[in-house]
Amino acid sequence: MLSSEKDNNFCFPIPDVLENDKVKLVPFIPSKHAKALVKGFDENTWNYLSYGPFTSVEQFVEDFWEKGIRANPATTSFTIMDKAGPLEANGEPAIAGIVSYINSSDRDACTEIGFVVILPQFQRTHVTSNMVGLLMHYALDLPEQGGLGLRRLQWVCNAKNAPSLKVAERMGFRFEGVLRWSRVLPPSKSIGYKAAPERKGDPRAGKGGRDSAYSSCCWDDWEGGVRDWVDKVMRRTK
Repeated sequence: MLSSEKDNNFCFPIPDVLENDKVKLVPFIPSKHAKALVKGFDENTWNYLSYGPFTSVEQFVEDFWEKGIRANPATTSFTIMDKAGPLEANGEPAIAGIVSYINSSDRDACTEIGFVVILPQFQRTHVTSNMVGLLMHYALDLPEQGGLGLRRLQWVCNAKNAPSLKVAERMGFRFEGVLRWSRVLPPSKSIGYKAAPERKGDPRAGKGGRDSAYSSCCWDDWEGGVRDWVDKVMRRTK
């Protein structure tokens, strides 16, 4: 049976909902959200991600959620819902994807938007920009504004993932550079895969890797105009 409990292990307070008139983010709960998500995944979902694919709802919940998210106080996940479309039979907006805060640190006042999966029918719509904007507001707004008041929010993706890089740029993140050979990947990750040189004695021979592109939005960027820019992007995105 899938768990009906939300994450209670994150290092920051988890809001019950983050929303505007177009998108709603709620804490991921396996019993409510996992089946619709897994049903919506396709063969391209995992191209640039370091995890997946998953062959069943149970595998997704166990390997991604229980081991990868819930057990780690630096991570938590939100289900993305599309408020601009028709409601589902249960009266809720349609599930459009999943996103996480990862690599979070209360001590260092930072977090990262990661593990982003937008289901195919919601890609290149208002969903991504509004989802990212809501997470930027919660991370970087001051507590008196309803946020966490963090100093750094980062966006890290496969350096070959042009759509992800474009999202970061559109939402006001500042490109910082590329960390080469940052991760080891299995050969099954053929897209975004960097072939490994067969160095004699390499303990991971036969496995390639990836270069990771780093972008960030820090508190001074946010206060210096990015906050207003993000609000403008969210208002104009259809």
